[in-house]
Amino acid sequence: MLNNIGLPGLLLIAVVVLVLFGRGKISSLMGEVGKGITSFKKGINEGQKELEEDASDLAKDVTPQSETDKDKA
Repeated sequence: MLNNIGLPGLLLIAVVVLVLFGRGKISSLMGEVGKGITSFKKGINEGQKELEEDASDLAKDVTPQSETDKDKA
């Protein structure tokens, strides 16, 4: 069904949406979409940093703690 739309159909849909909602509402809606995308990307980056910090904290420390550990190794 969606394979048959084409460029003229998309232009017609865009014009109908513009007439129904007006330019102001569409621009404010797109601004909100942009803010949402930005906050989503920020959240993803913060999550990745948190995971990296947790992984580095949990990394196994293989340095010997005393002289006796050095002799055993």
